[in-house]
Amino acid sequence: MKTIRIGALECSNDLPLTVIAGPCQLESLDHALMIAEAMAKACAEAGAGYVFKASYDKANRTSVSGVRGLGIDEGLRVMDEVRAEIGCPTLTDVHAPEHCAAVANAVDVMQIPAFLCRQTDLLIAAGETGAVVNIKKGQFLAPWDMPNVISKVESTGNENIMLTERGASFGYNTLVADFRSLPTMAKTGYPVIMDATHSVQQPGGQGGSSGGQREFAPVMARAAVSLGIAGVFIETHEDPDRAPSDGPNMIPLHQMPELMKNLMEFDALAKANPCRV
Repeated sequence: MKTIRIGALECSNDLPLTVIAGPCQLESLDHALMIAEAMAKACAEAGAGYVFKASYDKANRTSVSGVRGLGIDEGLRVMDEVRAEIGCPTLTDVHAPEHCAAVANAVDVMQIPAFLCRQTDLLIAAGETGAVVNIKKGQFLAPWDMPNVISKVESTGNENIMLTERGASFGYNTLVADFRSLPTMAKTGYPVIMDATHSVQQPGGQGGSSGGQREFAPVMARAAVSLGIAGVFIETHEDPDRAPSDGPNMIPLHQMPELMKNLMEFDALAKANPCRV
């Protein structure tokens, strides 16, 4: 199994769990620091590694009227401040090849959104930065298709790669998570992450925005971690119903400390008794 270094953290399917968590989109520096501090504390107490995540631009909103975020300049400044003040690695998504160099200077992990996971120019530009690249598997791809995606980043000489499952399209406005995809992608050797909150999203389910079933997000997280994977990706907010995006599938911040402890118990059991396919 490959081990990827994210700042001071080591991430692998064989190592203790890494938690990637934060709000869907950046709202302000103070808000980002509040969530990052709370999550860093919860993860430290549970024994999990922690990476703060947030988006400076939600470029794939359902509606043109959807709030997109702080923008690249202010957003990257906030991400850099969070990393410096909280002392944790950071992750944000990138949508255009020309943004990759600037993003790599401000964060530790550059994330390729699921809708863009086959965009060759974007994958190559991300790989050329040398940063860790987290690729979300598209809702339209099978897990055994991911080696073709991986090879595009590897072609740059960058093998700092993670793969994230976020569900597959299942009819209109619905996703389903096939847990066979986690061990299937783990066969590549790269760290595998489960996106527990987007996998319960209902894309476009509210007409002008996406819906979701946040009550099932902890279920997805626990099921995935029990298989022995590198990490979980969870969006959280102190008041999800007032969040500017993806509120219906986010886990309330006050529930996260208990969930982190619970996940680490599943993680310890899974990695003491590994089951590979």
